[in-house]
Amino acid sequence: MLASAPFGCPVKAVTCWHAGYGPADTLGYVTFPVVGMVGGGQLARMTHEAGIPLGLRFKLLSDTPQDSAAQVVSDVVVGDYRDLDTLRAFARGCDVITFDHEHVPTEHLRALEADGIPVRPGPHALVHAQDKGVMREKLTAIGAPCPRHRIVSDPADAVAFAGEVGGFPVILKTVRGGYDGKGVWFVRSLADAEAPFKAGVPVLAEEKVDFVRELAANVVRSPHGQAVAYPVVESQQVDGVCDTVIAPAPGIAEELAGEAQQLALRIAAELDVTGHLAVELFEVRGPDGTPGILVNELAMRPHNSGHWTQDGAITSQFANHVRAVLDLPLGDPRPRARWTVMCNVLGGDYPDMYQAYLHCMARDPQLKIHMYGKDVKPGRKVGHVNTYGDDLDEALERARHAAGYLRGTITE
Repeated sequence: MLASAPFGCPVKAVTCWHAGYGPADTLGYVTFPVVGMVGGGQLARMTHEAGIPLGLRFKLLSDTPQDSAAQVVSDVVVGDYRDLDTLRAFARGCDVITFDHEHVPTEHLRALEADGIPVRPGPHALVHAQDKGVMREKLTAIGAPCPRHRIVSDPADAVAFAGEVGGFPVILKTVRGGYDGKGVWFVRSLADAEAPFKAGVPVLAEEKVDFVRELAANVVRSPHGQAVAYPVVESQQVDGVCDTVIAPAPGIAEELAGEAQQLALRIAAELDVTGHLAVELFEVRGPDGTPGILVNELAMRPHNSGHWTQDGAITSQFANHVRAVLDLPLGDPRPRARWTVMCNVLGGDYPDMYQAYLHCMARDPQLKIHMYGKDVKPGRKVGHVNTYGDDLDEALERARHAAGYLRGTITE
């Protein structure tokens, strides 16, 4: 039997047994909901961690038993998220389905919804993070500021687009499947334009933006419309991969930060997002030097630019994502410290990172280390560190030293 929980979250009423008395009356004792997470990466691992204090149960659909989250979640199904029968079997016993990544076929998610399974975010929203062409069309329709762009049909059409936006270089992206710089090409000529079309999927062309820096606005929205916004952060990339995140973005004008937060909240509402939404932004300058923003990418799941919230915010992005998909009241997103710095730990030539703990922890007792249980491979994200405090330069030095020492690029 289903009972109504606050804000519409379904829960199960069960018969309770009392020691020494046998079966009791049905007392309204309630089980905790089961959150089904599709994808076994580090985002699922950290989302599961955030649900543990709430007594939530997690069920995981993972590619392999060795995946990051599969190492820590007790209820793991190993299977292919691209197979509808596998998804349907996995969804049985789950109160809600959410995601570690955006790659589940949109039509499969619609089929799950047709079966009566809550999918959050729903396919009507998630498609805007799955398909960059759909995203750009929708953002343009709602008046969100974007780089000039259009779908191009072949390398010659890409050259024509370059002429429309003032010449090379331009950016070409496959509309589906890219992340961390994959599926993105910096194109300077017709010859450069050939590679993106080999994937056999539509290609989006965008003007190369002369930006000041990259920002991210992270928000969380629940089904009944409650939403919270985290401080706007600066995201620093190295070779297309996020390296450092600073919260809040240093020196950002209060008006621009508010504009970015309001834009992210509006996108979340217009697209009917449930859960965490990361809006990756370019900070730009107008001809008169006036600061502005352009939307780069969307992600509808916990995001690398929000990892700082684990230690630097009252409620982390992971905890609020869980609350949102269960339609629970959202937690306070305000920062705990003046500055928080997140640095990704990438794999290098030094595989035994555990040996580095002695140095890192002794040097900085306030350092927060988050490792993902992954095999160390060069360039692979295997963890991150968070530092915080009143002095930004000090927090940056501590985070970068720890990340470098764990990787093996710093040895003292």
